[in-house]
Amino acid sequence: MKTLPALLLTTLLCAAGAQAASFDCRQAVAKDEQAICASRSLSDKDVEMATKYQFLRGLFAMGFRGEMQDQQSRWLATRKQCGGDVDCLSNSYRQRIGELDAIYNKIDRPL
Repeated sequence: MKTLPALLLTTLLCAAGAQAASFDCRQAVAKDEQAICASRSLSDKDVEMATKYQFLRGLFAMGFRGEMQDQQSRWLATRKQCGGDVDCLSNSYRQRIGELDAIYNKIDRPL
């Protein structure tokens, strides 16, 4: 299995310590966002997912980047359906992070 670059991991660790989630929790109104902001574990998963997504998005040309954006939008809509259900949200993040890891692992050249 390929390992993520040290820069990505450093960014992830810094981001996790600097904020509670990848979005502004003061503006969280949806139940899924409020649950993420209330849970350190979910907040950490949110930062991990967002960091991996942004990193991968920057690696690809517009065609696949657009597809990734569409996938992310669909995932966000699915996450929203969890509402405040922490188990559902945790499973949703686990699945999305797995999808992003799979995209990274399919890259032919080491980064």
